[in-house]
Amino acid sequence: MHSKLLDEINENGYVILEDFLAPEEIDILYKAGRTLCMDAPQINRKIFSSVNSENSQSKDTYFLNSGDRVSYFFEEGAVGENGELLVDPIVSLNKVGHALHVEHPDFKKITFSNRIREICWQLGFNKPAVCQSMYIYKNPGIGGEIISHQDSWYLHTEPNSAIGFWIALEDATLQNGCLQFIKGSHKSGVHRRYIRNPDRESKELVIYDRAAPIYPQSTFTPVPVTKGTCIIIDGNVVHKSEPNRSNKSRHAYTFHVIETENNVKYAEDNWLQPPADKPFPILFERK
Repeated sequence: MHSKLLDEINENGYVILEDFLAPEEIDILYKAGRTLCMDAPQINRKIFSSVNSENSQSKDTYFLNSGDRVSYFFEEGAVGENGELLVDPIVSLNKVGHALHVEHPDFKKITFSNRIREICWQLGFNKPAVCQSMYIYKNPGIGGEIISHQDSWYLHTEPNSAIGFWIALEDATLQNGCLQFIKGSHKSGVHRRYIRNPDRESKELVIYDRAAPIYPQSTFTPVPVTKGTCIIIDGNVVHKSEPNRSNKSRHAYTFHVIETENNVKYAEDNWLQPPADKPFPILFERK
């Protein structure tokens, strides 16, 4: 059966599916995200920044070992020099990840729903596995920039197979930092990688293998969406989001799927590695 979904993602590198979640499903995930804020650690708070990664998660085993558990990462502007919170806990987090799809029943239900399996089927997956998930807050005023990147920098397979599902739980606008894409950029290969440092003596546990590419702002297309929309993202398409300078948050739930058959290899130097006793969970196996 011919897939229009596959045609569109092959052409642009992303697909927008409006009304992907029902209003009651949005509410369940949004409330779960707010509850996670109150469950966050009260001491030894960890900061996440895609702009200043060398000063935060790149040196921290908490980040490196977060693939099979629920871990909490705060905004740079939310935590003081002594680790104290500078803002209300409800707006302090950058994200929670990276195993909500396994460890939290509300996120697991959506991730392993038939509509996700149907999309992966239409995209030609044979044995897709969910490798990571995140709840992203993008809080008002302090919600940080996400630098221009390809998801394959972080979740590389050979050949490329990573697909992202980004689900808006609030309206995403130009003002609060909606996603922006370079249409067709997925056709240009993987531009760099974020890998475990082969130098075991270095304090930098994970590093980029080359300098950041320069992408002109004029090449990006902003994609504002209403809550409940799902954006399906090719692992090689370049995208970003600007800081949230508005007074409205931009909550989203996102996760990534990779192929595990057809001689597709998940890179052994990817920063995210599953424990030997917890392989990435499989969505289905095409017979």
